[in-house]
Order: sequence, then structure tokens, then C-alpha cells
Amino acid sequence: MAIDRRELLGLSAAGAGSTLLPSPSRATPMPLGSLGLDVTHFGVNPGSSDDQSQALQRAIDASAAARVPLWLPAGTYVASDLVLPSGAQLYGIRGATRLLLGYGASIAASAQADQVTLQGLIFDGNGQPLPEGRGLISLRQTRGMRIFDCTVQQSGGIGIRFETSEGEIAHNTIIGAAKGAIHALDGRGIVIANNTVLNCAHTGIQVRRSRAGDDGTQVLANRIENVVVQDGDTGQNGNGISVLLAANVIVADNRIRNCSGSAVRGESNWNLHVRGNTASALGGIGIHVVHGSEGAVISGNSVEGAATGISIANFNEGGRLSVCQGNLVRNLSRGKIEAGFGIGIAVEADAAVTGNVVEGAPLAGILVGWGQFQRDVTVTGNVVRAAPIGIGVSVAPGAGSALVAHNLIAGASTGAVMGMDRDKAITGDLARDLESRFAQLTVSGNRVR
Repeated sequence: MAIDRRELLGLSAAGAGSTLLPSPSRATPMPLGSLGLDVTHFGVNPGSSDDQSQALQRAIDASAAARVPLWLPAGTYVASDLVLPSGAQLYGIRGATRLLLGYGASIAASAQADQVTLQGLIFDGNGQPLPEGRGLISLRQTRGMRIFDCTVQQSGGIGIRFETSEGEIAHNTIIGAAKGAIHALDGRGIVIANNTVLNCAHTGIQVRRSRAGDDGTQVLANRIENVVVQDGDTGQNGNGISVLLAANVIVADNRIRNCSGSAVRGESNWNLHVRGNTASALGGIGIHVVHGSEGAVISGNSVEGAATGISIANFNEGGRLSVCQGNLVRNLSRGKIEAGFGIGIAVEADAAVTGNVVEGAPLAGILVGWGQFQRDVTVTGNVVRAAPIGIGVSVAPGAGSALVAHNLIAGASTGAVMGMDRDKAITGDLARDLESRFAQLTVSGNRVR
């Protein structure tokens, strides 16, 4: 017997003692008043070692059709390839309701659905390999999705993957995902907030597009720890948060620790805002904006224990136009003093570097330009301490203009402001004696001690 919403409400009003309630022994599911439907009344048996997929699917379809929640009591449910139609709302008991992957590509998936909600559930992949590009939860062309207070663990692929979708992923815990915790492809203003990501490979949270375009995803206040490289070196691999080809993305107030690559890596983006993040114990560059990115705002972040603190680079590939303001970079690793490493803050073109504090960079506190790739950079009002080169600015043939003014530089053993060719100092200290041959440079008002 099909249950529509009007009938369900009528049954609810009749009260729990009404003779209108169907017997639990019958095939018809028992309504639970305004709470929705209980999955056990569809023949689902919590704790059974048998695969529950077919019975669970019947329960999901019935509750979605009636637009009421479906409740899963505490227990373990072996299931795979569950389809979430429009209106599917699955609720469990936090820490006690577990969906265990049987044999399938995902535990739950949706396509072209609206208003899908998952809350209070454990999704356990048991380490089984998943097909390429699949997650334990895979959503495609889904609007109004909500995934709250769930645990996704031991995925043999991606933890949560969504494509061409919009909604919110919040207050979840993702542990041990083999190919990334949360991946968003071609998102539509998704909010990824207050999640905990632990012990994953490849990438913690990835926001990317199949081709460059507006995205608007917000990655807010997540905790990400222990992300390792898988199947290759760093780049798009081993990062806490990765943003690729996506415009107007905000990455803010995240806590990122112990990643093989970067805390935040942005590649070929427009108007990327990275602000208020705390990053430490990183194998690569703390915050890395590369390969044709334009309009980056990097502000109010702290980076400690990276190979380089902040790098906004690749003017040779169109990378330009940035603000780097009010960041704290300190205690960089002394194990990597090579091309691109050992630098507090590095910028190349059309950039303002102001109000930052850098301490303990092995090579240079601030580096402006890379060979000929330098244009229109101001470095003002920064504090640089305990770096061999306080501020390095490119004087290689073809390098453009730069202004270095009113900075405080302390403990620069090689020189406070040095002319550079890539990562090599080739002049004396320009803070004390600006050579007349560098007409493209203005160095003034710096306090050196």
C-alpha cells in the first residue's frame, strides 16, 4: 500500500493507539507520526550480516515519495549502490548507525535529484577499492543537498564526491580516504564547513572545474590533518585544500596540519580569497597560488614549518594581480633550500605585499620576482626578522619595477635588501646603497638593524 503525505499526516493525528495504524507484521511500513518512517518496517534488519540493499532501497523510495524522513535505528546495515531520489532524507543515530559497503561502486549515490539529506550516519567503506572517481557518497547534478553530522571512513576511493551540485557539507568527519576526503567538481556555490578530515591520501578537500569558470564554493572552518602524497609527487597531490580552475572561491578559517604538500594550493583560478587559515608542519609551500591565477587575496593567515611560507608565482604563465597582507610566516624548514624554497613570501607581478611579519626564513624573508618575471610590485610596512636576505628583488635583465619602502628588517646576515637573479644575490645591500643602474627600483625609508 502506497503512503502519500496526506495519509501519513492523518495517521499521525489519529495517535499511536489508533486502530488505523497498520500492524508491524504486515508489509506496509509503520508511520511514526511527524518523525517519518522507520526503516525496520520495510524488512530491514539492523545488525544482519546479509546485504540489506534491496529492502533499504524500498524504504528510501517510499519515504522520498511521501517527502518524510527515513529513520535508521542503531546497528550495521550492509549495503551498496543505494540510489537517493529527490526528497530522500536519511537520519541515523550519531556514532551508532553504520552503513557498511557490500559490493558496489558507492554506498549511496544520486543523479539529478533535489533536496537530498543525510544526517547522523556512518558510511564505512571497509577499505574496499572503488572505481576511479567514485566516493562512498557520490552525488551528481543534485540540488539542495545536505550532508550533516556524518562519519565517512575507510573509503577505498574518495570519501564524498559531488559533481555539478549545490548545497552544504558540514560537521562531518572523514577518516582514511584513499583518494581524497571531499571532492567537488563543477560546483554551484557549495558550502564545505566545519568538517574534520584525518589521515587521507591525495587531497583533503578539492574544489575544481572541468574547465575554467565561476564556482563560488566556500571552504570554511575545517580541520584537516595528515594528508599524504599518493601516486606521484606534490602538485595537486598531498595538499590540505586544492582549488583548480575555479573562480570566486573562498578558503577561510581552516586549521591545516601535517600535509606532504601545501596547506592551500590554488591553480589557474580567479579571485581566490585565502584568509584567516592556520597552517603548520607542511612538506611544501604553505599557501601556493600558481599557473595563471589572477586576483588572489591572501590575508591574515599564519604559516609555520613549511618549506616556503607563501608563494604567488608563475607570471610567465599569466599569474598576476594579488594582495598579500597581514600574514604571519615563521620557523620555515631548513631542510629544503633549493629553487623556490626557503622563502617567507614570494611574489612576482602586479602585487602589494604589506603588513606581513616573517621570521626565520632560511634564504629570504620576502622575494620579489624570479629572473625577468617581475612587474609592478610594492613591498611596504613589513617586518622581516632572522633571514639571511631580508628582502630580495630581481634585477635580472628584463625585470620590471618594484618599490621597497618603510619595512623593518632585523638580523639579515647577508643583506637587508638585495638585488637578485632568481634565488642568487648579485648585488650589495641596496638598503644602504641603491645602485644607479637599477632605475626600475625604489628602495627607501627602510629601518635596518
